Amino acid sequence: MDNVVGYTRGGTEWKPHFIDGLDEESCIGCGRCFKVCSRDVFDLIEADMEDDDEDDVMMVMTIKNGDDCIGCQACASVCSKKCHSFTA
Repeated sequence: MDNVVGYTRGGTEWKPHFIDGLDEESCIGCGRCFKVCSRDVFDLIEADMEDDDEDDVMMVMTIKNGDDCIGCQACASVCSKKCHSFTA
């Protein structure tokens, strides 16, 4: 989708960058990207833990419906761990 171009209200050109991946190793499961995304792109899931002795449940974000991304990058702007990767 290299040809997608939008314009801001002021007339400035804007090119969307669509979600391409999410680094589950870096994700801390805070849910900020899930909360800011109005398109239902993400899902919070239980992480695969190597140490099964722990009673704590670790959650991580995953891409549920990447095709519904509108390319706004709001998810990346709220992520303190910079887990998201994008494609133009």
